[in-house]
Amino acid sequence: MSNSPCIIVLTAPSGSGKTTLARRLLEAEPSIRFSVSATTREPRAGEQDGVHYHFLTPGAFREAIAANELLEHEEVYPDRFYGTLRREVEASASHAPVLLDIDVQGAEHVKRLFPDRALTVFIRPPSIGELERRLRSRGTESEEALAVRLERVRYELTFESRFDSVVVNDDLETATAALISQVRAFLSHCAETS
Repeated sequence: MSNSPCIIVLTAPSGSGKTTLARRLLEAEPSIRFSVSATTREPRAGEQDGVHYHFLTPGAFREAIAANELLEHEEVYPDRFYGTLRREVEASASHAPVLLDIDVQGAEHVKRLFPDRALTVFIRPPSIGELERRLRSRGTESEEALAVRLERVRYELTFESRFDSVVVNDDLETATAALISQVRAFLSHCAETS
């Protein structure tokens, strides 16, 4: 078991502040290694392949699925895939835990694969209205795309009770402290069982 990874999984509807909380967790716990997800979406301004995401074509992503190179994956929208490359998790061990920032279904899948080695944390927005405000303030999507995203948010919120813990991100400092506390307790336990 000594080479089994300790996995922290953050999941949340888009706009819940998951990425900000992940960044703060990594600053507080520098031993944690961030798992770079794979996606077929186009890079946004300033995003670099292998740093922010592994950017793949839909064909290359399907080849990775067929070759069993993905720990989890989902086609969120037609030809819009997201997933975790196995190598991103397998490169970690209990002394170098790994952080996954993935969708709700991927988080459930990882928990099934690593029931005692993964902590799943659902980051919840304070309300749908606040989440919509956050998404609109990004200014990155059309009204139609925003409507689709908000419908997906409503769906993802139904998964909340399936995770090890829920952190409501209504106050960033409070949410950060709660997340760090939960992760430190998990890592202590995970290291003891390695």
